[in-house]
Amino acid sequence: MRSSVHIQTSTHSILVDSGPDLRQQALRHNLRKVDAVLYTHCHLDHITGFDELRAYCWRRDEPLPMYSSKSCLDELARVFAWAFSPDNVHKGYIKPAPHPIDAPFMLGKTKITPLPVKHGSVETIGFRFDEPHQPSIAYIPDAKEVPDSTVALLTGLDHFIIDALRPFPHPTHFSLAEAVNLSQQIKPKKTWLTHISHETDYQAEEAMLPKNIRYAYDTLTIS
Repeated sequence: MRSSVHIQTSTHSILVDSGPDLRQQALRHNLRKVDAVLYTHCHLDHITGFDELRAYCWRRDEPLPMYSSKSCLDELARVFAWAFSPDNVHKGYIKPAPHPIDAPFMLGKTKITPLPVKHGSVETIGFRFDEPHQPSIAYIPDAKEVPDSTVALLTGLDHFIIDALRPFPHPTHFSLAEAVNLSQQIKPKKTWLTHISHETDYQAEEAMLPKNIRYAYDTLTIS
């Protein structure tokens, strides 16, 4: 399946990205409620399950909050113009409430910090989640370079989920070595490698990794 995460906090059910596998993933995990959607960037493998969000709007009168960079939200409005149109008044349809972000914001008790990274020519962000008395989590599924200003936001993590496309270099994604190097720099308690391609023999590669760095996999749940 394409990379995505669902974060259940004490107050909110948060989905990060709506990729083309969203329906299958949601059914498999019995995901019945989404209070907000966060988007990392507008590449198709992260947005083309957008229409599947309709299932979370059937019993919802208020718009569905969506948080991302302004450029990503503008692209969503272009690709899914019907949803953002003022003529979209039909009950049960997706009615987006776009929230452009460039600074930390709160959903309930959870502080969410955008993490700007470089990933090709498209503006891309990851997210850090912090809630009192809960594990701190950062999620960066697509990156080739993490600026020093973003690295400074990655201290004291319990779980770090990071792009590791393949064992050898790629022009717009972290390789395995680049992901491991960043993990060892910021020293989270646990690192999970995601956005993995078919060019990775994960069993062979994982056997050589430090014990606190593991490959993520479909159906992985972290409590």
